[in-house]
Amino acid sequence: MKYSAIIFDLFGTLIDTSSRAEYERVLGEMADVLGAPREDFTKLWFDTFNLRTTGVLISPEGNIDYICRQLGVSFMDAQLKRASRIRFNFTVDSLKPRPDALETLGFLRANGYKVGLISDCSTEVPTAWKDTLLAPLIDVPVFSCVAGVKKPDPRIYLMALEQLNVKPQDCLYVGDGSSQELSGAQKVGMHPILIRVPHEMNEDAYRIDEEEWQGPAISSLREVLKLVQ
Repeated sequence: MKYSAIIFDLFGTLIDTSSRAEYERVLGEMADVLGAPREDFTKLWFDTFNLRTTGVLISPEGNIDYICRQLGVSFMDAQLKRASRIRFNFTVDSLKPRPDALETLGFLRANGYKVGLISDCSTEVPTAWKDTLLAPLIDVPVFSCVAGVKKPDPRIYLMALEQLNVKPQDCLYVGDGSSQELSGAQKVGMHPILIRVPHEMNEDAYRIDEEEWQGPAISSLREVLKLVQ
């Protein structure tokens, strides 16, 4: 085998990345429920990305409470629960595999490859993970909010490699380039490749700290199968 393991990113890779406009619409809906100013609430939500994805803010409720305190907005418990549910439902709705994801993962597993996941995410993702169609096809999922570190910190890649029991040079990493993830994977000795599907080649795709990647790239998950054979 050219590789013994393949590690995937989640958002923008196995599932579609969020639309910035749709994300802001959901945040606006949450702000309205709480009686918070939409623009300020949305800005602070984006600003707390690192706190959310490294597990400092351990729940949607904690994130909402933190932001409302910053804004001086008071709320009732029912409002907090409703706003949190809007956020959770948005996350669950986003965890739908791309059309070729299940086929690709299934082939890899059936042919003896170890399959991992590294995702910069908040706690809604690991909470909902077991009920997704992707979960049975991933040997080792590593979520930043659980690990306490996010990409491109070398530690999060090494956690996945250790749990998969593979060496970095034997591992292909596939991601959309958010969070400087490809160069991060490369620095620990993995073989990174950018995935950018045609329908996400627009300015509305929501990516955090996206890098200018000059290395190899693919436009569909099925192309991974050619790379490993």
